[in-house]
Amino acid sequence: MKIAMFRWLAPAFLVAVCSASLAQTAAGKRADPLDSSAAVPPLVFQSTLGGYQRHAEQPVGSWREANETVNRVGGWRAYAREARQPDAPATNNAPSKPATPAPTSAPAGHGGHKMN
Repeated sequence: MKIAMFRWLAPAFLVAVCSASLAQTAAGKRADPLDSSAAVPPLVFQSTLGGYQRHAEQPVGSWREANETVNRVGGWRAYAREARQPDAPATNNAPSKPATPAPTSAPAGHGGHKMN
């Protein structure tokens, strides 16, 4: 199992190291932080609300059609049955945590304290 882990871990590590080294700027092009006349890239402001879309009114349907749809699927009882159904279990392959035993007395490391 350890060999299988290294088969994907080693290439991933090499890709990460290579890409990090390519992302570095050349030492000659680096501006001196103490030089006040050094050229700096312009600041670019991007608002987090730039893609915001205002609330738009939704078209209101016929209440009779809505009632007929609910009646067709089984009425309120169908919705109640749906609500009582347990949620689908998570598809997590992680091992379950072992149960922790209940403390029988004072927590560990506190044996010398007086408990009133």
